[in-house]
Amino acid sequence: MTPPKTYPHGVPSWIDTVAHDLDEAKRFYAGLFDWTFTDAVPADAPGNYLIATIGGEDVAAIGTPDSDDEVVSWHTYVAVDDADATARDVEAAGGTVTLAPVDAGPGGRLAVCVDPRGAEFRLWQARKRLGAQRVNAPGTWNFSDLHTTDPHQSAKFYSTVFGWEVDDVGYATMVRRPGYGDHLAETVDPDIRQRQAEVAAPAGFEDAVAWMRLIPEGHPERWQVTFAVADRDTSAATAEDLGATVLSSDDSEWTRTATVRDPQGAELVLSQFTPTKG
Repeated sequence: MTPPKTYPHGVPSWIDTVAHDLDEAKRFYAGLFDWTFTDAVPADAPGNYLIATIGGEDVAAIGTPDSDDEVVSWHTYVAVDDADATARDVEAAGGTVTLAPVDAGPGGRLAVCVDPRGAEFRLWQARKRLGAQRVNAPGTWNFSDLHTTDPHQSAKFYSTVFGWEVDDVGYATMVRRPGYGDHLAETVDPDIRQRQAEVAAPAGFEDAVAWMRLIPEGHPERWQVTFAVADRDTSAATAEDLGATVLSSDDSEWTRTATVRDPQGAELVLSQFTPTKG
């Protein structure tokens, strides 16, 4: 799929993680996804924020943690027109803002939020950095999934804040931002609907921005990041060779996936797209 260059309000637009050992993280992700890195933080400023690229296009980032005990995980950012206004919407809908909107250099303005059921997500008001510039290709971000024990309550919150709509498509709950398909068709992907019809994608898939997956009571609610790969088994074996742990694998009508934990503890999903032509 042709990647978006701009992201409308309410569309997930960026992912990043932190690493207590940046050199180790660079070794692992360069080996797994063939990423190259450039530090976005000026040399005279504290910390690091390594922008990962493939073919010169931004795909993700790895930063230094705020504290020695910060949990390592992948974060999902949602594009917003106004981070301050959306942060107020989050609180009005029952969520929590754990980091009030703050400028992230010239790149944009961010906030860290937690939904009413405990899943963290982030807001990104883009300025210089518009979001992921290559997606859905091997080694890049594919989708983010909300793992929740109550899809109905979660849908109510995110629909209120971002205007999302959800559809039960049998194997999962699809999250749509109405109008996103029109945006893609008008900007970078004029054939999006034709291509999705060829693989019998679910109705409305051109507007899909995320998925919700039901998890058992007692499990932590969270956003999980999925990366596209050319071959699930090869990528999972490579991840193991680089020091990751393969936690599970699954084959479905559309994908072959493996969930892995990287050497510093961040979980991610490797997904091979295996559709049946319609």
